[in-house]
Amino acid sequence: MIRLLVVDDSALMRKLLGGLFAQEGDFEVAFARDGDEALAEHARFRPDVITLDVNMPGLDGLACLDRIMLERPTPVVMVSSMTADGAEVTLDAIERGALDFVAKPGGAVSLEMDRLGPLIVQKVRAAARARLRPTLRLAERIRARTAGVDGNAPRRSRMSARTASPEPRFGHPPATEPVEGIVLVGTSTGGPPALDALLSRLPADFPWPVVVAQHMPGSFTGPLARRLDGLCALRVQEASRPMPLVPGNVYVGRGDADVTLARRPSGLVVQPVLAHADYPWHPSVDRLVASALDLVEPARLLGVLMTGMGRDGAATMAGLRAQGGRTIAESEETAVVWGMPGELVRAGGATVVAPLEGIADALLEMVP
Repeated sequence: MIRLLVVDDSALMRKLLGGLFAQEGDFEVAFARDGDEALAEHARFRPDVITLDVNMPGLDGLACLDRIMLERPTPVVMVSSMTADGAEVTLDAIERGALDFVAKPGGAVSLEMDRLGPLIVQKVRAAARARLRPTLRLAERIRARTAGVDGNAPRRSRMSARTASPEPRFGHPPATEPVEGIVLVGTSTGGPPALDALLSRLPADFPWPVVVAQHMPGSFTGPLARRLDGLCALRVQEASRPMPLVPGNVYVGRGDADVTLARRPSGLVVQPVLAHADYPWHPSVDRLVASALDLVEPARLLGVLMTGMGRDGAATMAGLRAQGGRTIAESEETAVVWGMPGELVRAGGATVVAPLEGIADALLEMVP
């Protein structure tokens, strides 16, 4: 049985989530109405996974998450609003240690739950099987054990601290000559911290542009790009319109859409396109890689597949390698969910299998 703790101040949400998981037959569910009750249940029930509301009276979701991660780290799926403000808070929660998030149903909540229920169950199951990094907030955990934990103390996010007053950035220079090569990155559950670890290690003069397909809603990818931009020597932005591919730039595909490459008279561009029903996850890694293979010699493409459930990107990146391109798969030892990179490895499509902290070094060795 999977022990699930549902934390939400709404009695209706607790009822709907409880019923959703009761139908599965292999969940034992406990409930908490606020952060203080959640911490008590966390100690008593010792759940395998937690769904955690963000906005609660008293100890809110972020402060509660801090306490959970410092006292007994447990996989957490945030239940979040899909607004821009909700996106910022949820990305902060992921930086603090949450593994994933699901949309909080709005409007006719019971009808929305019928639509969102299968995805919620899938994400909670994946989180229950996921591995938390042993080093996750290790220094803070040690300090907390020796000095006590103040659950109400604000923790300033490393991302938000560096993006509070970003330096001004200017538009892309025109693409006057073909780029030498392109890095294609795919990730899903656990992706934002993995992208931080990868991109923050690349120098400003990295010679190939990087295109990222991170499974996320449309309200999240813009804030994610801005946060990563504050961490990286490279320029990071959301590919919200057709943009020329320029070295020194990272393009994060817009959520709720797909991201593809196209050829214009001035050169290659990255562009958002309507999500295609043939691809279950968006932005689709498979669709991104397929579009690149239609336009660029495989030897000038390098695919990176990191943490995420499912198999998006595995088939096309395996095809990329078979045609002479190169690929990197995140290793099982560091992937939060070894679904996508694991499928690439099992298909024999990984040129290199590397732990998260070694992927940037592998890229720098492969790119001239």
